[in-house]
Amino acid sequence: MSPTSSSRPAAPRIVVLGSLNMDLVLRVPHAPAAGETLLGRSFATIPGGKGANQAVSCAREGAQVRMIGCVGDDDHGRALRQALERDGIDTEALRTDAAEPTGTALIMVEDSGQNRIVMIAGANAGVDLDAADLRTRLEGAAFLVTQFETPMAQVERAIALAHEAGCKVLLNPSPVQAIAEPLWPKIDTLVVNEIEARTLSGLGADSPLEAAAAGQAMRARGIARVVVTLGARGAVAVDADGARHHPALVVQAVDTTAAGDTFLGALATALGEGQSFDEAVRLGIRAAALCIQQPGAQPSIPQREAVLRSPLPPDWIPL
Repeated sequence: MSPTSSSRPAAPRIVVLGSLNMDLVLRVPHAPAAGETLLGRSFATIPGGKGANQAVSCAREGAQVRMIGCVGDDDHGRALRQALERDGIDTEALRTDAAEPTGTALIMVEDSGQNRIVMIAGANAGVDLDAADLRTRLEGAAFLVTQFETPMAQVERAIALAHEAGCKVLLNPSPVQAIAEPLWPKIDTLVVNEIEARTLSGLGADSPLEAAAAGQAMRARGIARVVVTLGARGAVAVDADGARHHPALVVQAVDTTAAGDTFLGALATALGEGQSFDEAVRLGIRAAALCIQQPGAQPSIPQREAVLRSPLPPDWIPL
């Protein structure tokens, strides 16, 4: 069973390197076809970005979080910084770039809950790591969490530094692109969706059995643990003990934005606390199920107490 709030271990320290975007969210009946003019339902600006979302998820799950990234010297940048600080996230290493605007993401959310996202990197492209400072921040941390919405050269540098410092790396390779061969053995945990799994493994990942095979192929390149998320079908966990299918909870999706980031934050925090891989995946599934029942990115990410009150998912199935 997952620990209760009264029996939880010490909060793990997690360093997040990643993007910060102001999400421009349009709610629409359906995605417009080419040339179609569509009457939308609403518009909102909401703090987001995969890096910031994952940092917020880790923090709301109880981790001590340090955020590394870059925003513009503008209202959006200041709002994103303040949003992180409200969740108790250390923003000392969050740089402000006076020459570039804060990153933005245009998100269309359909009535079905499905979303379509276009990201403009802006200041996210200006992330430039200070190696000595990052080494200091990684000392004693449970994980470095990172993605591919910041420059690949900086992500690769951070992974190498974390490996040297003995800090485990949890990578979400999104938006997907090739992972340099020397990096694979330096990654402890890889979290991918069906598209990312297919691209990185060269195998299909449309069913739990296919996802298990894709996960095994990626593990063979040196990674200790792989999770392939399958949306409404749950997730497949792959490690040295084999592959297990973790079914999802059945809920009504309102907005799937940040569901993957919410899952990842719960997973990283649980692993940092010393929970087993399977229990960490189950916690991630519970958190993501709550997330998709609410609109928006960061506003929909649940607190740990709400996750622990939520239903347990079905037992996992060996594959």
